[in-house]
Amino acid sequence: MTAFWTEPDFDDHEMVHIVRDRNSGLTAIIAVHSTHLGPGAGGTRFWHYPDPKDGLRDALRLSRGMSYKNAMAGLPMGGGKAVILADETRTKTPELLAAFGDAVEGLGGRYVTAEDVGISEADMVAVSKRTAHVSGLPVSGDNAAGGDPGPFTAMGIYLGIKAAVRHKLGKDSVAGVHVAVQGTGSVGGGVAKLLAADGAKLTLADIHADRAAALARELGGRTVPADEILSTPCDVLSPNALGAILDEQSIAALDCAIVAGGANNQLARAHHGKPLFDSGILFAPDYVINAGGIISVAMEYLARRDGTGASVEDVHARIATIPDRLEQIWAQSDSSKVSPDVVADRMAQELIGRA
Repeated sequence: MTAFWTEPDFDDHEMVHIVRDRNSGLTAIIAVHSTHLGPGAGGTRFWHYPDPKDGLRDALRLSRGMSYKNAMAGLPMGGGKAVILADETRTKTPELLAAFGDAVEGLGGRYVTAEDVGISEADMVAVSKRTAHVSGLPVSGDNAAGGDPGPFTAMGIYLGIKAAVRHKLGKDSVAGVHVAVQGTGSVGGGVAKLLAADGAKLTLADIHADRAAALARELGGRTVPADEILSTPCDVLSPNALGAILDEQSIAALDCAIVAGGANNQLARAHHGKPLFDSGILFAPDYVINAGGIISVAMEYLARRDGTGASVEDVHARIATIPDRLEQIWAQSDSSKVSPDVVADRMAQELIGRA
């Protein structure tokens, strides 16, 4: 692995910690982008990368995204992310999770972890036995904040899609609006269910075709192969799988009015926001629309750390502000003729002291 500070995605990160534990087989990267507003908070991704440099790239990009996400959500948290480099069989053992928990504990609270791709609530419970700097744990009381952040992420995306439909299409309802959903896991599936309840027309795709088909049957939607979803004619494209999907080729193939989904880092590179904007497609910056999960995680962690209470209603009230932030971004984008991703980045950089 090359020196991380020479990587194109290095953005003056405060810390990049490489963890190796021979006994458990753990190899991980913990990146903290900024602690300007508070401890770096962001989930742990468990993924197999044939080239470890791709894991480093994810840690750098995702941690920067978390700085922006937490700032734009008004949370007193900085940005961090962890990537556990899984083997080809994605072997996950109690020893590996314990070693990872020890690594988080060793950072003295500069990084707070939670669930991300490949990591479950049960995994976070295992990690919590080795460190207090963890969130996304099972709910500890009636109506208390906590648990799987996926449904909260889905709720924020759903509200953001409704805001985008109002802004771009002039419609106060998503009834009859055609939404193409990429990814039908916890987040994408949750978004699809919320939209279906409002009468949206759905097209679903997932690399696990059986999962997409089952959800389509349940919701009365249809499916397309995973490699066709980005070019599906629709009103809204909602990417809810892995990132870096929007580049010159895929943007040229889009047939939609809006891109609004939960996948992190949807733009393959920063400059890809301009061709999306120039094509007349409204973009919901991903780290703004998908903040529902980190809002839940952060409020749970802060309530436990400070001995205060946070309810599900408190979390939902904060998530309900996501459309307002998106409207701010789109209004400024419309008036300045600058793409929404650039507008959002500038706002976030101001908030974390990096304007």
